Amino acid sequence: MNRRSQILRLLLRYRHSGVFSGMNLDSRAVHDLPPEGNPEQFVTDLESLGPTFVKLGQMLSTRPDMVPVEFATALERMQEKVAPIPVERIYTIIEQELGAPVSKLFSSFDPVPLGCASIAQVHRAQLHDGREVAVKVQKPEVAAQLRSDLEVLRSFALAADHLTQVGRRVRLRDWLNEFAKTLMQELDYQAEAENLQRFGQHLRPFKPLWVPQPIWDYCSHRVLTMELAQGVRVDMIPDVRRTEEPMEPLAAALIRGYIDQIFVHGEIHADPHPGNLRVTPEGRLAIFDLGMVAHMPPRLRERLLKLLFAAVDGRGEEVADEIIGISTRLEAFDEERYLRETGQVIARYAASGTFSEGRVVLDLVRIATASGLRTPPELSLLGKALLNLETVCRLLSPDLDTRRIVERQLQHVMRARLKKSLSAANLASEAMEVQQLLREGPRKMSDILALLAENRLQMKVTGLEESRLMENLQKIANRVSAGIVTAALILAAAMMMKVDTGWHLFGYPAIAFTLMLIGVFLGLGIILSALLFDRRARSREERGHR
Repeated sequence: MNRRSQILRLLLRYRHSGVFSGMNLDSRAVHDLPPEGNPEQFVTDLESLGPTFVKLGQMLSTRPDMVPVEFATALERMQEKVAPIPVERIYTIIEQELGAPVSKLFSSFDPVPLGCASIAQVHRAQLHDGREVAVKVQKPEVAAQLRSDLEVLRSFALAADHLTQVGRRVRLRDWLNEFAKTLMQELDYQAEAENLQRFGQHLRPFKPLWVPQPIWDYCSHRVLTMELAQGVRVDMIPDVRRTEEPMEPLAAALIRGYIDQIFVHGEIHADPHPGNLRVTPEGRLAIFDLGMVAHMPPRLRERLLKLLFAAVDGRGEEVADEIIGISTRLEAFDEERYLRETGQVIARYAASGTFSEGRVVLDLVRIATASGLRTPPELSLLGKALLNLETVCRLLSPDLDTRRIVERQLQHVMRARLKKSLSAANLASEAMEVQQLLREGPRKMSDILALLAENRLQMKVTGLEESRLMENLQKIANRVSAGIVTAALILAAAMMMKVDTGWHLFGYPAIAFTLMLIGVFLGLGIILSALLFDRRARSREERGHR
């Protein structure tokens, strides 16, 4: 209950700030907010609530349709300032997970952590074969706290979906379920080790990029041991090194590698921020912290690829059609407004010399949500990933033409997909489908024509007796019957009040008084049932053609 009250106070404090309804709040209103409701204070309040809300803030920064731009920018700068836990507790967790003393597992173990967050703590260590590694250890009791907080948040999200307009538009409970799934995956360090290994294989063709690989014998669900990534953060590169060593190849390789990872392999690492990237002494770019990775199905991947191609070429109508095709049209969808504003945004970005693919994608998400269109979360993650990539590339090489690199890599991806579609296996599969159609098509057409000629073509609707319609009809009948019985009891009690049976309760005839009480309780039950359990009709939604 204390935790619920803390969360409720946070929601009430920012109820007028535009959080969770940022598309309806202009920037002037955000700047006019009182100090206790401004974006910086919002970040501070989230950090004070612990690891669940730090991760929640990081995810909210990828949703411009839920928070205003100023709040999203502040959430991007969210840093976890957490005091390290004693190294003795780290030793205990490692020994419990790996089944051996730390002194036998490592030849040396630095007690001073390299980094400390609310969920994990990272230490430098050395294996007995001389390799230097980074050991990431999950803090004790973190998983239990996260699960408890998520259950509380689910109850609030369920209420918001039923009672608020933004809840019905965004589906907060569905979004929270996806957030919880991603967060639980981040708590599994074996899954993060698999992400490191998979990203390392996929990015191997891009020589300037390097993904530290896990040491599998030293990994478990709560301990991750990987190669140590030594180097300097991309936002702290000395000017002297920039003059001696060109950073443009690193930035270009990063863009090409991530676009390939997204549209060829279907994986989005939406958080390639400067803290997760290091320029090594060998002049390579190290990429790590791959706990939160989203996966895209092939069909959605193709639609997003076509969307980016249309955006780069300035074809606003095609961009709008593609987004409608992958989204859900709500009852209040304003198609005219959506098409007009989407076309304006695409024309403005296409005419601008500083075209930002990430920003235009996030703007499209914001316009779609404001117009009554629920976009898939992968679209926001794509925009966030592209925006982070552009930020990192500006830090590495401010003069790099990212637009040209993105266009060339998208063309390369498209050629690779076309080449794959013309492979022998795909052609053989399509030939088998055509053969089956030619063999069975005439017979099935003949059967349909025969049924039409003999007037025997019938359509059967199954499942009606088990449908929600029959359930609701039964509820209506039960409630009408209960209402009739209640009215009869009250009427009978009123008529029997004049009949003296010899038994009395509170001065009234006992039988009449008993019938009256039963009728009153039944009537109150019907009223409470109608107020508490009758569900409002859900607004009409229409999925796009996929």
